[in-house]
Amino acid sequence: MRRDILPIPDPQHVGLTTYDAKDPDTTYPPITPLRPPQGAPNVLIVLLDDVGFGASSAFGGPCATPTAERLAANGLKLNRFHTTALCSPTRQALLTGRNHHSVGMGGVTEIATSAPGYSSIRPKDKAPVAETLRLNGYSTSQFGKCHEVPVWEVSPVGPFGQWPTGSGFEHFYGFIGGEANQYYPGLYEGTKPVEPEKTPEQGYTLTEDLADRAITWVRQQQALTPDKPFFMYFAPGATHAPHHVPKQWSDKYKGKFDDGWDVLRENMLDKQKALGVVPEDAQLTARHDEIPAWDDMPDVLKPVLARQMEIYAGFLEQTDHEIGRLVDAIDDLGALDNTLIYYIIGDNGASAEGTPIGCFNEMCTLNGLAGIETPEFLLSKIDDFGTPDAYNHYAVGWAHALCGPYQWTKQVASHWGGTRNGTIVHWPNGIAAKGETRNQFHHVIDVVPTILEAAKLPAPTVVNSIQQAPLEGVSMMSTLRDRDADETHTVQYFEMFGNRGIYHKGWTAVTKHRTPWITDQPPLDEDVWELYAPDDWTQAHDLAAEQPERLAALQRLWLIEAVKYNVVPLDDRSFERFNPDIAGRPQLIKGTTQTLFSGMRLLENCVLNIKNRSHAVSALISAPDNGAQGVIVSQGGGVGGWCMYAHENRLKYCYNFFGIEYSYVTADAPVPSGQHLVGFEFAYDGGGLGKGGAVTLYCDGEPIGTGRVERTEPMAFSADEACDVGSDTGSPTSPDYGPHGNGFNGRIEWVKIDISTDDHEHLITPQDRFNISMARQ
Repeated sequence: MRRDILPIPDPQHVGLTTYDAKDPDTTYPPITPLRPPQGAPNVLIVLLDDVGFGASSAFGGPCATPTAERLAANGLKLNRFHTTALCSPTRQALLTGRNHHSVGMGGVTEIATSAPGYSSIRPKDKAPVAETLRLNGYSTSQFGKCHEVPVWEVSPVGPFGQWPTGSGFEHFYGFIGGEANQYYPGLYEGTKPVEPEKTPEQGYTLTEDLADRAITWVRQQQALTPDKPFFMYFAPGATHAPHHVPKQWSDKYKGKFDDGWDVLRENMLDKQKALGVVPEDAQLTARHDEIPAWDDMPDVLKPVLARQMEIYAGFLEQTDHEIGRLVDAIDDLGALDNTLIYYIIGDNGASAEGTPIGCFNEMCTLNGLAGIETPEFLLSKIDDFGTPDAYNHYAVGWAHALCGPYQWTKQVASHWGGTRNGTIVHWPNGIAAKGETRNQFHHVIDVVPTILEAAKLPAPTVVNSIQQAPLEGVSMMSTLRDRDADETHTVQYFEMFGNRGIYHKGWTAVTKHRTPWITDQPPLDEDVWELYAPDDWTQAHDLAAEQPERLAALQRLWLIEAVKYNVVPLDDRSFERFNPDIAGRPQLIKGTTQTLFSGMRLLENCVLNIKNRSHAVSALISAPDNGAQGVIVSQGGGVGGWCMYAHENRLKYCYNFFGIEYSYVTADAPVPSGQHLVGFEFAYDGGGLGKGGAVTLYCDGEPIGTGRVERTEPMAFSADEACDVGSDTGSPTSPDYGPHGNGFNGRIEWVKIDISTDDHEHLITPQDRFNISMARQ
């Protein structure tokens, strides 16, 4: 059977064709279900989110990860495995076996341009591994995060070619976008929006839900087709912000981080050396001046800062526990020994997007209003961190510590803190070694070639009639089977937002162009390059001044690789990339009016932007005789937003300012039964961003209530909450109703949004726009 052309061509019967099926000469070959080659293993890829190299206990960190340790004891640790320093790029590279710019993902989807390396469009000649495996007879499924869909295709009308079910996965349950509320996620099954079956009060958390779904799927798959291997991609979205976890997990770490991030980082190195995940002579890199020292933090803040880390540690431990339940389920099915597991502990380094002091509601920070959360406010909320009432993120110092012993963090692709992620490989039937560590250099693009070699499958030359480009990674199988194997991945470029580096046979040349939480973007030609030798495990000693010729040769090699893989032209623009017309990407919503219909659930980029301008919202409704009740239209959720609803048979408007202030306007009279046109007008005060305005409620053109909103959210309501017509999914925007049972009890014909040209959008700075996009991935 020829497997390099996919789909595999149908067999053609050539032989005697009889007239009567009862004729003894009537014969046809039996139909045989498509299966991979004999011995092909099941494959499970687990990809965590925003976890630094040193966070997990398996790699010397403070967060207990017993599942990772158990798999490592019966498998292998990879201590020089690398990612791209950012979410969408790592995921697209992982799933295709190609470098991130080579598959159009030089940044996150929200800042795509028309340049090939940055378009967010996966080229048709670089098919994802799920499609290759499906067309070779695997069952395929994905659970969790998908942040590879172009933003103009994230809507109920698609197209769905880059959604999981259009990318080779037969089953998908998870979310589309950069992050999810762990208590109120915006979920899809396939391409259909769905709601969680439980509430936070009933114990709901997203990672547990994903594990339940994955366990159900794999049990069914193995019960019905035990001879058919499965490929499962489990990407829970944890431990990306918001850092949400039930208190029984975070309370296990009470008091364990009171000494601060500098002491934690130093203590981690001793554990890492004892585990052998760094060599004995590895040096702790210096903390850069941009990262505050623990001793310099205000004493009043330190209990809050310590609590932030307790929450995060509990979050990571809970995530590992849920992965353990999935692994146990596979083991109970008798399938674990023949399952090739990649447990990749982070799609990049730990996130430094939480500001130097962290935050209770990261939407304040993303809207440029971090000052609202004073030390006193944060201290008053200390017991609410990690709960459904919070949308929290930890401080930069914790991120830097958890990337130890390396320099920098997520987004900084130039240094190992941004790109080196601890990884565990487990496959007892295919790898004899147990409990060993592998030191060879590898990259996330090497996973696909390894899977194909394990399954005895060729890299396809044609998929769905499209000639395929070569894979760009190399198989890791020689590394996995022999600790002394020669290094096969000898050159690798890195680039993210101008932060760039090159690895070649142990040497690295790197330059940091920008710091994630600081506006420090010099001209590209002024970037200072550093040089590190093969024996400098942590990039602690810069040899650029001592070996300028070697540095120059590596810089030239970086440029060669950059040209080869569509990295150039380098793009460190901010404002221009957020303007679709300048960036050259399609824009889903245009004009000044938009009509929505009952049952629609749309993410924020699918709805006209009403911020910083006057606007009107109207709805044609039919109210029941027994009194109107429920949500007519809402946008956002508990972390901020607005809604128009009927409460106790009166039309009502609520503006939720970051969950801190609630402004209400209530109609003077009940909603009459029957069909009526209801709505509100918001007259923006003007004079800048985030100002207030006067609100007037209307029914059939007549004013029925007035009020004021003193201040508004200037740039974003939420990272994942929706605009809903006829209900409010996710967390409730108004305290007047709960997360369930809030649907309008009458009929909604349509809802219309109309925005005025009174627009202050131009006042938003490029850095503000950039920060929002980065924190949403």
